[in-house]
Amino acid sequence: MDKDLKYKIGITLIPGVGHVTAKTLISYCGSVEAVFKEKAKTLIKIPDVGEITAKAIINQDILERAEKEIEFIEKNNITPLFYLDKKYPLRLKQCDDGPVMLYFKGNADLNTARIVAIVGTRNATIYGKKLTEDLVKGLAPTGALIVSGLAYGIDITGHKAALDYGLPTVGVVAHGLDKLYPPDHYNTAQKMLANGGILTDFLSDSEMIPENFPKRNRIIAGLADAVIVVESKVSGGSLITADIAFSYSREVMAFPGKVDDIQSQGCNKLIQQNKAYLINNAEDVIKYLGWKDDKAKTKPQTKLLLDLSPEQETIVNTLKTVHSPMHIDDLAIQSKLSPGILSSHLLTLEFAGVLKSLPGKMYSL
Repeated sequence: MDKDLKYKIGITLIPGVGHVTAKTLISYCGSVEAVFKEKAKTLIKIPDVGEITAKAIINQDILERAEKEIEFIEKNNITPLFYLDKKYPLRLKQCDDGPVMLYFKGNADLNTARIVAIVGTRNATIYGKKLTEDLVKGLAPTGALIVSGLAYGIDITGHKAALDYGLPTVGVVAHGLDKLYPPDHYNTAQKMLANGGILTDFLSDSEMIPENFPKRNRIIAGLADAVIVVESKVSGGSLITADIAFSYSREVMAFPGKVDDIQSQGCNKLIQQNKAYLINNAEDVIKYLGWKDDKAKTKPQTKLLLDLSPEQETIVNTLKTVHSPMHIDDLAIQSKLSPGILSSHLLTLEFAGVLKSLPGKMYSL
């Protein structure tokens, strides 16, 4: 087990420290372990960290709780995913408020080439369920990973259809992996472990409260290339997921419905507000996402014509070692440059055309 895991879990337990502040702490201190070994007077100087938070970081009770969670993880064959790990979902890493820690049970590749989230009302109609089943059937040739929230209605219909048509499917839950809600879906969840899995950012023994579900929804939104709303009222969890996906610059799609149908008002609203593409079938999804003729193309390595400083060479060489964009926090840790100096060099290299800045503080050559 990772020797730093207790610190990785521990930083998510600090009162008043959210995912954004946690990443700031790690970036300034150089590593997650260094956060807990830093002196209070130094921590206070870090943005968004005050005296109360600094004292909470030094409190070793946090690490004791983290060690208890490690025991649960090892006993239940759960994979912990820290946001700087290679297996952490790259799409989520592009989101500023993406979770620092995730807990996954299953065998799905969370960085697979194609991921679609399917969401909708818990009170799905027969028509909505058929739309969902036909949608998944139509997506089967793409090999896409189907993501949803394991809830009643559209969610569970999407998961079951994925299993029926041989697509991997991941359920994102609003609680720890010591339980399953709703319990009626336990058998389906067990089947998903063999071709997909269950994902959460909540620890075991987490309290089941309404506030957990919007937090869960941001993972569904950030994990996928596109969020598809099948049926939804004018407000509710599906619309929250769609709005979050829109804010993450993800593709949002929705099936239209009758104007007087309460279960279609949310979808119609998204389309009316230009937040979602109107779709009729899986072919529309494939077309909008450009998957029809999507073939991997290798690009020749660009020769750099700029005279680089030693620090700039370090940044470029770090980016060369990976085959995907890197988060600024990863660059800071691997290049061993302070956030201020790194940001200055990144701006210079971007203006020079050496690298490009991507959403979510990601950079690539």
